[in-house]
Amino acid sequence: MRTADWLQAIAILATLAVACPLLGRYIAAVFADDGTPAPGDRFFGPVERFVYRLGGIDSTKEQRWNVYAISLIAFSGVSVLALYALQRLQEMLPLNPSDMAGVAPGIAWNTAVSFVTNTNWQSYSGESTMSHFTQMAGLTVQNFCSAAVGLAVAVALIRGLVRERRGTIGNFWVDLTKAVTRILLPISFVFALVFVGNGVVQNLSGPTEVATLEGATQTLPGGAIASQEVIKVLGTNGGGPFNANSIHPFENPTGFTNLMQIVLILLIPFAMAFAFGRMAKNRKQGYVVAATMFVLLFGTAANNVYQETSGNPALTQLGVTQRATADQSGGNLEGKDIRIGSAGCGVFSAATTNTSTGAANCQHDSMTPAGGGGALFAMMLGEISPGGVGSGLYGMLVFVLMAVFLAGLMVGRTPEYLGKRIQTAEIKLVVLYILFVPLVVLGFGAISVVVGPGLEGQLNTGPHGLSEIVYAFTSAGNNNGSAFGGLTATNDWYTTTLGLCMLVGRFFLAIPTLALAGSLVRKRRVPVTSGTFPTDTPLFAGLLTATVLIVVGLTYFPTLALGPIVEHLAR
Repeated sequence: MRTADWLQAIAILATLAVACPLLGRYIAAVFADDGTPAPGDRFFGPVERFVYRLGGIDSTKEQRWNVYAISLIAFSGVSVLALYALQRLQEMLPLNPSDMAGVAPGIAWNTAVSFVTNTNWQSYSGESTMSHFTQMAGLTVQNFCSAAVGLAVAVALIRGLVRERRGTIGNFWVDLTKAVTRILLPISFVFALVFVGNGVVQNLSGPTEVATLEGATQTLPGGAIASQEVIKVLGTNGGGPFNANSIHPFENPTGFTNLMQIVLILLIPFAMAFAFGRMAKNRKQGYVVAATMFVLLFGTAANNVYQETSGNPALTQLGVTQRATADQSGGNLEGKDIRIGSAGCGVFSAATTNTSTGAANCQHDSMTPAGGGGALFAMMLGEISPGGVGSGLYGMLVFVLMAVFLAGLMVGRTPEYLGKRIQTAEIKLVVLYILFVPLVVLGFGAISVVVGPGLEGQLNTGPHGLSEIVYAFTSAGNNNGSAFGGLTATNDWYTTTLGLCMLVGRFFLAIPTLALAGSLVRKRRVPVTSGTFPTDTPLFAGLLTATVLIVVGLTYFPTLALGPIVEHLAR
């Protein structure tokens, strides 16, 4: 690694170490249960009351978990239909300077589901498919809304753990509104200005014809890029306005914007761990969750950086120098921008695949087998390290309950967490949560390697071809959205099955989470005794990390062995 790469890593860690606890404190105050005024009430209050009046929402009335879930599904269902219609009718709508036709039905369905579920998988080239209006009024709006839905579910689960002898877990519409107005919009507004100041494009222009130095003509696209780019990374969405995503210099022009994108990707997911500690009135619980998230993230980041900076051994055998020197950044540079380099690709790929962010600043398909395998494994962890906005925290808390259950079995006691007994009903929901995504990922992946429509999209065979197919379904099922490349996923088979994976990865996990909240909120707290297993210690952090690795390993190791592992060993 070059000195610049080390400095970037230090800057990222230092920024997150300062910003995440502060933002976590703010988030906890926004969703506080103690009746104290929330920060910004004077400014945000009138806006929120207007939204409530417009939607006919009684902000003082709370909901049981099933009503909360129905509200979430209804909101998401209407969002899918609205976004689908917007794409199909875009040729009749304004802000379409390139006169783009309506999006094809299969791509429109896949994209609508993708953006509403916070997956942002893109089976299209943004600059040649979506108009400015569709990008702004459709995709960018869903970048905010889908992230806010994840925040709302996480807050509902925290209430279920913290409250005692209650029947309600909050109001979905209020939580959704506060997440947008008080958290996502203010941060996005500030950093959109930062991005514009550092060269990210922001206009409503159509394509511009320019003459190159060689005398040829090149078409440069325009658009409201900075405003979409910031929520793309802040909301752990990942769907960029250009096909090249964060490799494109209009989206990610400098080393500073690259650093800020990594920070924004990780900011809210880590901050939610600190918010959880404050809302639970036990900050050590938040520290344990944050530490576990960091250990898992650091492991995959270290692997990806090492594998990419080590380069290709076949080239080394031919006498090609792949070391970092004054003239080259070194390492495996296939599919990478020289501005970013191999180490920059390793860090960014780990940040995006450990969160539910489909952004990419290099081609993941061109990474080394072990580097690409590290990105794949990071998604297989379940997007909990630190995961998506809100979804990362509630996914990690599900694993916390599993770890508590295992600890209870070992000591022969009824497992407890935050004074709540974890019993049969809760464990059944935990198991459902853990099984749903592997069922669709491995199921559709297995079918795709033997049926004609699945094989039609495969450009590579052997272990790498298997990795490409499994990566696509893992990305969709875990609402990540990044693509491995080398797979043409635009036929009806892939647009349909990937869309189903996205729906399962979002709603078949959010609903059991809300059911968990509803079950836990009715329980009374039991007093702590000498036999209570402590869950705010480094020992429990180790147990939690081991639980995640063992569950994921038992689920996916055979697939990893047939894909990236055997490809790495065969080099």
